[in-house]
Amino acid sequence: MEPKENVNPQETETQEEVKSATTPSGGQTEGDTATAADQTTDQAEAQPEATLSPEEALAQELRQAQEARAELQDKYLRLSAEFDNYRKRTMREKAELILNGGEKAFVAILPVLDDLERALGSLKQATDVQAVGQGVELIYNKFLSILAQNGVKPIETQDKVLDTDFHEAIAMIPAPTEAQRGHIIDCVQRGYTINDKVLRHAKVVVGQ
Repeated sequence: MEPKENVNPQETETQEEVKSATTPSGGQTEGDTATAADQTTDQAEAQPEATLSPEEALAQELRQAQEARAELQDKYLRLSAEFDNYRKRTMREKAELILNGGEKAFVAILPVLDDLERALGSLKQATDVQAVGQGVELIYNKFLSILAQNGVKPIETQDKVLDTDFHEAIAMIPAPTEAQRGHIIDCVQRGYTINDKVLRHAKVVVGQ
């Protein structure tokens, strides 16, 4: 058997004092100390910011109201300027339309005027009356075609019942037959419509 080592009581007490000196007071370890420091930081961050005084709160609300007012005023001025420009442009376009509204129709009619001038020039040397009549008829049909392209159409009157929306009765004569009573017998002046609107009423003679 091995002999037991002799333990010196004084050395044991000295070692226990060293351990006690190296351990934090209150029996806390290094990990406990770090946890306490983190909790202190979290509590500091969780504390609410200092509340504003009533005067400071009113001043802040006033600044916000002034900023909102300035923004609304800027929008109003911009919209007002845009509307004024739109109104002026619309008035200018309307004036131009009134002055030059018939430009398209007049440009289309000019070729008919050229044909009439040539026809008048040929009349001085023409010997065939029938050929001259055919030429005039061609010009007339061409003119009607141009009018139709611009929405102008003649009002039908032949054997039609009198319609005061389109016809103007300038005379009434005894009807040749019973079937012609109330019907148009003759057209004195042809009427026209433009885009289904009466441009000129047809002047007619009605049987009674």
